[in-house]
Amino acid sequence: MTNLVSWSAVSLFPLLTALTVVPLLTMAAVLWVRAEYMLRTAVWGATVNVVLSLYLLRIFDAETPGIHLAEHFYLFGMGYRVGVDGTNVLFIPLTAVLGLLALIYTLITRHRNDRLFVACLLAYQGILIGAFAALNAMQFWFWCLLELVPVVLLTLSAGTGRQRSQVINVVLQYWGSALIMSLVGFLLLGYGLSENGAPLTFDWLTLKQHKLAIPNEALIFILLFFGFAVRMPLFPFHAWLPLLAEHGTVASAATFLIGLKLGIYALIRFILPLVPGAAEQWAPFVVSLGLIGIFYGALLALMQINMRRLLAFAVISHTGMLVIGVFSFNDFALEGSILLSLAYGLATAGMFFSIGLIYERTRTSFFPRLGGLFEANSSIALLFLISALSTMVMPGTPGFDAAHLLIEGAIEEHGWFVAIAILLGNVLAAGFLLWAFQRVFIAHPKRFIQPYSSRHHPVLKERLITLIICGLLIGTGFYTTPWLKFIDQEASEIGQHYPRHRGQHRNDHE
Repeated sequence: MTNLVSWSAVSLFPLLTALTVVPLLTMAAVLWVRAEYMLRTAVWGATVNVVLSLYLLRIFDAETPGIHLAEHFYLFGMGYRVGVDGTNVLFIPLTAVLGLLALIYTLITRHRNDRLFVACLLAYQGILIGAFAALNAMQFWFWCLLELVPVVLLTLSAGTGRQRSQVINVVLQYWGSALIMSLVGFLLLGYGLSENGAPLTFDWLTLKQHKLAIPNEALIFILLFFGFAVRMPLFPFHAWLPLLAEHGTVASAATFLIGLKLGIYALIRFILPLVPGAAEQWAPFVVSLGLIGIFYGALLALMQINMRRLLAFAVISHTGMLVIGVFSFNDFALEGSILLSLAYGLATAGMFFSIGLIYERTRTSFFPRLGGLFEANSSIALLFLISALSTMVMPGTPGFDAAHLLIEGAIEEHGWFVAIAILLGNVLAAGFLLWAFQRVFIAHPKRFIQPYSSRHHPVLKERLITLIICGLLIGTGFYTTPWLKFIDQEASEIGQHYPRHRGQHRNDHE
């Protein structure tokens, strides 16, 4: 039975619900207040959420496994349950921080007076936090469905390029099929349990407790895995991401990158504990997709002339590594996958911010039109470089320890061939990211760069974004132990549910 700690035992108020509601209330305020107070209201609301997320880390007991800050009640006949453990507790603060940085970035851009744009950013933040905190399968699915609304509105109203409508059609096709598949999988979980005498429920704790009574385990795995694979995105379910990255907005992309990690989180939350036998059975197939995705994404990234598309294919390559870690069925690889998801999310957001700031100066993200930007844009160049080094899992960045754990776990489960493939993929990532840095910031400029107006004092805001992201990456990189402690207990607990791997690897190292 999973240990359950109620919110009232450690917090003065229902913290997780507050973290979800504050951005949504701020969104409503943004739609109502006068235009001159709009962004100020949004930034203050996002700042409150960052403070609440830090309070969450402060009161979370990393030494005790189980669900913390649990809230549970029934509303309109549906169960509402939220809680945090080692798998999701760090994603919530990261979402809050990137949401605030996206609003600061918006102050520099042409969207600073766009009420709908700012409201959608706040709604997106609230939706993601709600999804990460959800401990009810249908509640989680509902948040994923709502996520479509800000994505569509932000792309149509504030995206770049003339093909935004076609891009949205592609996104709706992929996400729609994924939502249908995951919905059917969740329905089979709930109704399958009820067929064995239990009351109909989609509560995660109940499903986990009675998972042995759930029939059609393989079918449920296939449905859920397909739905989550589109969201990660994993090869070959990835075609929508490069299009959305190219034609979407940079401000929304920063928060959206955490939304992509919702797919990895869903694997860990809803597949490993609920259908572990099928996960072990299908692991060779999933690992094969991960290996193909690593090299496919890296090689396609090397062929791009658009910086946004390059970063999108980098995400696809990294997703292959993360999936291999999740399906290595040991504590080390799982801890590495979670921590690496966080590091990749923050680092890739940093690169998107830097490219977005370059776009504000040059109105292009194509390599042939860029070059020689380092001297005049040193803070932006530093942001890109530190973020790229973190993505390459260099020592001194949080990805280094995370990748070490992931590779160690992959060696134990899959052998040296898979581990070497992961390392080669990382070498390719270093190649295309450093090459991109050279073409944008070091190479001789190929066109005149219009000086950026100082009317809105963007330099201070640019440096603030650089300072926060680089500070987080370097600070956590040199001192990852506290962050691993958040994850460690839950990774060990999940390992007890694998029929064939139960406690095997942890015991080997004790």
